[in-house]
Amino acid sequence: MPQITRDSLLTLEGYAKVRAQMRAEVMAHKKNRLVELGEHVALMFEDEQTMRYQIQEMLRAERTFEDAGIQDELDAYNPLVPDGTNWKATMMIQYSDPEERRVALGRLKGIELRVWMQVADGPRVYAIADEDLERETEEKTSSVHFLRFELDPASIAAAKGGSAIRMGIDLPAYTIEATTLPENVRAALALDLA
Repeated sequence: MPQITRDSLLTLEGYAKVRAQMRAEVMAHKKNRLVELGEHVALMFEDEQTMRYQIQEMLRAERTFEDAGIQDELDAYNPLVPDGTNWKATMMIQYSDPEERRVALGRLKGIELRVWMQVADGPRVYAIADEDLERETEEKTSSVHFLRFELDPASIAAAKGGSAIRMGIDLPAYTIEATTLPENVRAALALDLA
């Protein structure tokens, strides 16, 4: 799958002209890439379009136009673009009450390694988490993790062929039984595979 390059990005001025339209398109696109697992865990499956938007927004917010700063953003976000044999997701653990969140993050240590996906009747594929840096301490996990689900050729073929995709979490403190993804999400994820 193609990576985002410096030459493919819009200038700050060019982005300002299309920002409202791009935002609307990306928000509609993301609706087909969001999976909620229970009340408190959501995964946004990233792709080139979501990461391109994120990079453009970061460059805009930071008023970055120098090559080194642009390269820093590319280096940060390109690893979240699937490469044809995997799915990549931002996992968010969401509790609105700060004290409840603090307690939950202590209880949910290791959750990022217990999220799984399964295509058809293939093997469960557990997430490879936070490859860029450790996001868990001895006391608690982070409320945001970056996950990669690496698929074998049979699972890729099955997903591209329309087979069901299921997800779950098997952490004792937060167990989500096999959840079949809706067709719109399944179809969007199949497009990430080469």
